[in-house]
Amino acid sequence: QVQLVESGGGLVQAGGSLRLSCAASGRTFSYYVMGWFRQAPGKEREFVAAISWGGSSGDYADSVKGRFTITRDKAKNTVYLQMNSLKPEDTAVYYCAVKVDVSKSYYYSRAYDYWGQGTQVTVSS
Repeated sequence: QVQLVESGGGLVQAGGSLRLSCAASGRTFSYYVMGWFRQAPGKEREFVAAISWGGSSGDYADSVKGRFTITRDKAKNTVYLQMNSLKPEDTAVYYCAVKVDVSKSYYYSRAYDYWGQGTQVTVSS
């Protein structure tokens, strides 16, 4: 079992920045992917970014590429999502998740095995 706790959400003006954190505890895996997803009211949950625990670079949705950066701190078992140049359309609940099965694509939420409780990000215009 893996427990994930997100933090760092809040209210920010357009153009501002926030950094989300996701602390993992419990069972650890030698190789897995940690992802960030978001869900706005009335919309489906969508992929934002992902990084493998052994990798140094992430992959991003086109909508956030160049503005968001995903990193991980192995010593702290924590993944971060640095969000810059925020836009009102970035408003959503942001979730971190862990994918264990390496055969599944990390772009799809159904591939993930463990989820955090989510943190609200609101960007005002």
